[in-house]
Formats: sequence, structure tokens, C-alpha cells
Amino acid sequence: MKKTVFLGALTVAGLAAGAAAAGTLDDVKARGKLNCGVTTGLVGFAAPDANGEWDGFDVAVCRSVAAAVLGDASAVEFVPTTGKTRFTALASGEVDVLARNTTWTFSRDVDLKFTFVGVNYYDGQGFMVPKELGVSSAKELDGATVCIQTGTTTELNLADFFRSNNISYEPVPIETNAEAQQQYLAGACDVYTTDASGLAATRATFENPGDHVVLPEIVSKEPLGPLVRHGDNEWGDVVRWTLNALITAEELGVTSANIGEMSAAATNNPEINRLLGTEGNLGEMLGLSADWAKNALMVNGNYGEIFEKNIGENTPIGLSRGLNAQWTDGGLLYSPPFR
Repeated sequence: MKKTVFLGALTVAGLAAGAAAAGTLDDVKARGKLNCGVTTGLVGFAAPDANGEWDGFDVAVCRSVAAAVLGDASAVEFVPTTGKTRFTALASGEVDVLARNTTWTFSRDVDLKFTFVGVNYYDGQGFMVPKELGVSSAKELDGATVCIQTGTTTELNLADFFRSNNISYEPVPIETNAEAQQQYLAGACDVYTTDASGLAATRATFENPGDHVVLPEIVSKEPLGPLVRHGDNEWGDVVRWTLNALITAEELGVTSANIGEMSAAATNNPEINRLLGTEGNLGEMLGLSADWAKNALMVNGNYGEIFEKNIGENTPIGLSRGLNAQWTDGGLLYSPPFR
């Protein structure tokens, strides 16, 4: 979700510089645990189940990183964060990586001194309304009350959209997705706006999802992905290439079903061999074991498997691949080569 920061940029940047200097990879290895910042709860992306175990699309990235570094996908401490607290948690070193529906923007990269290691979901801001409102377009929302999360650039996108269409609205500020859902269902606002994926995830939890509709307008670009602190390139490489391993594995046809066979002996595809550590020394370059990527992929499979399990068309959330399809299938998903 598109967030701004209420702390001063210099404060956050200063915290980030201090935390990064320690060397996060060494810290994680010494601690024996990865501290991963996630949302306070968004079904399909990051939420605890009935047993308190965290699961979801973003959670899978955290578990894959833990497996790559520590050989143990369960060696993760999940730290719930809000739009206001997430950047402070990362900058201060409370978390090692933030995997929380966070949009890659210029200011967050350059001014706040964070490094986005890639995009794991291409998204855009949308609007959800009760079907009984009889609205088919966001341009018909003149005078509407709108639930909107504080600490987010969603606020600016919303203001720009209504201003450019010469219509008015009344904001209803909320802090978490759970609060937004409660307020929206209680009728405190006519509209809920956030990333379209977040709207789909929220709608899926409703008792009667069919009573609510996501309007067709997408009013922004929201490339979502995990981020780390500036100044710690070694750690950034580990998280970046773990995400790339998930993406590349899907492209090359490496799945949870065949990875054991493919890693038992070299295949006739050199890139698969390098990815799985049966050829070359990519793991050594990262400061990890030769089978780091295999370990990451053994957790939940490749990117496509993670997508379909957590948020795909056969889940209650029901998202199609769309822009998040592989580049070979007309999407934007594209990893640099493993060589």
C-alpha cells in the first residue's frame, strides 16, 4: 500500500544508516532467526491463521529468505506494522526486511534511504462500494465519505483523482485494514480505497462478498515489493536474489513437485543447475550454501505456486495473474538471469 512517513526523513535515514552498518546477514545468522515486518493482517498476503501461524503471499517471501539463509523456513519472527510504524521498524533495525504491501517510490528509495529489492506484485489503487449504492464508476462518487488509511500516499492519490474529476469527498481516516473493514461494514463510509489487491482480500472476508463491488477505475501505479535498509548491499543481494529465485524457477519450470529430482543430478539446462546449486558457485558469492535457492523453493514452491495458493483465481480472493504473469506470458514478471 502506498505509504508516506510521518517521521522526518532525516530521522528515518539516520536510523537506517546506523542499523545497516552492523551487517544484517551476519546478524541474522548469529541470531538464528529472521525478523520480518508484515502488515497487521491482510488475508492472502499476511495474516495469522487459527493457530497463530502467519501465512500468505508476503509471508512466503519471508519464509523463503529464512530458508535460504538459515535452512529453516520456520526461523522467522513476524512483526506486525501499520502504515505509520513500518518504516521506523525497518530503519531502527527492529526488522531485517519489510514485506508488507509497500509501494516502491522515489522518495522512499532516495530520501528515506531504503532499498527495494524487486517487485512481487504489480498493483494500483482502486475503490470498493456496497452494491446497493448503485454506483458503477468512481466518477459517480461526488460527496461520498471515503475510508482511507493514514500514513499512505493513497490519500494524495485520492485527492488528485477527485480534484481532477471536479467532485468532492469526505475522508474517514483509519489506521489498519481491520479498522477499515469494521468502519466500512458499519456504514461509517460509503467507499473504501486502497490497493486493488487489498480490496479483493478484504472483500473475500465479508459474510456476503457479492454485496460489494470493486469499481473499474485504477488510479495509480503501485509496484509492491520487499525492502531493506540502504548501505547493506550484501543483505540486499540475499533478499533480492531469493525473490528472483522464486520468479526464475517458475519461468524455468522448477516446481515443488520436481525440485527434488532436478537437484539430485545436473539437468541439461545450465541455468537450472546454477539456480539449484549443482553447478557453479552462486551460493558462495552470496555468502550462503550452494543449495540456498533450493532451500528457498522447497518452502512454498515457485512464484506461480505461491500466487495460486494464496491469492489466485481458485482462492476466495480470486486474483488473476494479469500484470503479474511471467514476461513470457505477456506480464511484467521478469528476473535477471542466474549466471
